[in-house]
Amino acid sequence: MKCDQSTKNRMQRIKGQVQGVINMMEDERSCEDIVIQLSAIRSSVDKVISLITTNNLLSTIEENYDISIEGVEEAINLVVKSK
Repeated sequence: MKCDQSTKNRMQRIKGQVQGVINMMEDERSCEDIVIQLSAIRSSVDKVISLITTNNLLSTIEENYDISIEGVEEAINLVVKSK
């Protein structure tokens, strides 16, 4: 599977968020603070899943029907944001 750089960047940010939660745990931060950060991570992962599956759907349609789908970035972003 080929992912664009923006998807990889999102995953790098998630990686940083996870490391931040580990640091919070080591610093014995409050449960509430940790859960808030974990919820943010879950939301970020959900958005990456939406992007990957939507882009996979578009690629599959393009390959199976030998067409080019262009100008749908705004619609994809709307789907991802609505998640």
